[in-house]
Amino acid sequence: MVREALDQWDFVFAAYAIGIAGTLVTIGWSWLGMKRAEARRDRARRR
Repeated sequence: MVREALDQWDFVFAAYAIGIAGTLVTIGWSWLGMKRAEARRDRARRR
């Protein structure tokens, strides 16, 4: 089926997908940063 008019729902779905993906990437990045900081703290305590 060929559509000539743009459907706004395509943009809504894309915005949600980008928002959710960005949130998940930020959570993962923060979690990894927290783990690295904890490892640095543990190494400093052992000295």
